[in-house]
Amino acid sequence: MADPRTLRLNAVDNVLIAIDTVPQGAALPGGLTATRTVPRGHKIACAPIPAGASVRKFGQVIAFAGVDIAPGDWVHEHNVMLKDFERDYAFASEARPLETLLPGETPATFEGFRRADGRAGTRNYIGILSSVNCSATVADFVADEVVRSGILADYPHIDGVVPFTHGTGCGMGSKGEEFDILARTQWGYASHPNFAAVLVIGLGCEVFQIPRLKDAYGITEGDHFQSIVIQESGGTRKSVARGVDKIKDMLAFANASRRETVAASELSLALQCGGSDGYSGLTANPALGAAVDMLVRQGGTAILSETPEIYGAEHLLTRRAESEDVGRKIVDLIDWWRAYAARAGGELNNNPSPGNKAGGLTTILEKSLGAVAKGGTSTLRGVYRYAERIDRKGFVYMDTPGYDPVAATGQVAGGANVLCFTTGRGSAYGCKPTPSIKLATNTDLYRRMEDDMDINCGDVLDGVSIEEKGREIFRTVLEVASGTKSKSELLGYGRNEFVPWQVGAVM
Repeated sequence: MADPRTLRLNAVDNVLIAIDTVPQGAALPGGLTATRTVPRGHKIACAPIPAGASVRKFGQVIAFAGVDIAPGDWVHEHNVMLKDFERDYAFASEARPLETLLPGETPATFEGFRRADGRAGTRNYIGILSSVNCSATVADFVADEVVRSGILADYPHIDGVVPFTHGTGCGMGSKGEEFDILARTQWGYASHPNFAAVLVIGLGCEVFQIPRLKDAYGITEGDHFQSIVIQESGGTRKSVARGVDKIKDMLAFANASRRETVAASELSLALQCGGSDGYSGLTANPALGAAVDMLVRQGGTAILSETPEIYGAEHLLTRRAESEDVGRKIVDLIDWWRAYAARAGGELNNNPSPGNKAGGLTTILEKSLGAVAKGGTSTLRGVYRYAERIDRKGFVYMDTPGYDPVAATGQVAGGANVLCFTTGRGSAYGCKPTPSIKLATNTDLYRRMEDDMDINCGDVLDGVSIEEKGREIFRTVLEVASGTKSKSELLGYGRNEFVPWQVGAVM
């Protein structure tokens, strides 16, 4: 029987990655022997690691030995610890001029919907937003009634009528950070290029008032935007009937939209990972990073997020920042999150999750180093607040929690019109109005959850190059942006995944 496969990622690493399960007694490179069975995706010491010394993977510090670790030992929670250490931020030291097409690389296009504000959409939905949780049920009822009526069959160019409800909008301050986050999120969805038209439904007495939203963003009602207030419309039944009538009035306008050829520079790609494992930083994340570099060279935008999951790898972003000012914004975010977690009695290393650890990720530093690989190698052009409109091309960063639905909601509000989601344990996430493309980190997962996974990145472990897999991902992004349905769309995901970030006190 062939020896189990292992991989050393960098010459300075003192651990190997178990590509296959390594039985106790198995032969390892360098004449070593496994001292116990090590699950696939986990780490094995390939050199002595004295207590207190750093554990290195990707050429970076991922932990410190809690006890003396001998060559051949399994390296995981039971024998490592975390402690703070100095990181060299080297601001903007690796910044490059604006990326352009490589010799022989041709301009890419997709078939999208050109909107009145000049932006391009990849889908053509009508959205129903609730201003507050108290109007969420009416928003659901309106969408259900429209779908149940069968009228959408007469409007084949509309992708659907979808409600986006949430659990906030009242019990909060009428000004300050939490209110501003909700306002940016709601406006980001209301003006999103994947919507042809939007209806906003409010109760009437909530903190988050629809007239205030309209005033703040200069919204005028018309074919593309309508609103109703339950208390002013006579209650639930009358509000549902009125909402259905307003949607019917929007159908002809929305159905008139047609796909046209659009440059790939109009794509704004959200980058997400969830249910990560020990393969994430080896296969799907770096392959997605290669696709990001291709998109950036085409003039497009890629949005990396999830601040708690760049902790320990932030120095890799500060070095790629286009300026020291941009890089320091990343450090400021890490400092804010340390304080935020402490206020709640937690710490940033409460992450990884139990599933991440079962998949081979031991610390947040290790998880973050793999997660940052989704961003490729392009220069970091900007850092944005949660749900803030992305107004720069290239590789950018948005501050969000690590919780996937909350993070993706912020990215979509910022303008992301397509999303790539890497997973090693198996995520069932989907997102409307933005199509979500799932990338499996390993072949076993892809085969087990083939109805959910769009791309298998596990073949990278069998010899497919990161560059080749990146090209496959980029082609798929263009196809999905042009109308091909992703697996999560075929399953009907996306109605319940609108989750604005609740950062403040609920009163």
